[in-house]
Amino acid sequence: MGAEAEVPEPKGASQSPPELRLLPWSGAEGKTCYLITDENGGPVSRLADTTESIQLGMGRELLAHADGILPDAPRGELRFLAECLTGALRDALRVADSRGRRLKQLS
Repeated sequence: MGAEAEVPEPKGASQSPPELRLLPWSGAEGKTCYLITDENGGPVSRLADTTESIQLGMGRELLAHADGILPDAPRGELRFLAECLTGALRDALRVADSRGRRLKQLS
């Protein structure tokens, strides 16, 4: 006889839980940085996307440069190149780790 009242869902109950995103830069003392985000993204998420793109592009350019100078490069240039390539590889691995984590969260 009486109508049942609908109980509203708590605010945010139907939304997916926030995600932890590994950021493409380190914090103080080289500590790993994470961003708590949702599927909508925000300014820091967009900055991280842009930074990742720049890092990967710089890695590609550095690799092309290495291909060009390796056969005849003096020892000092090789050391500098190795240091730069190490940094680029570190950045690329961080990007891969971050994107891999986000893919796992989607499944």
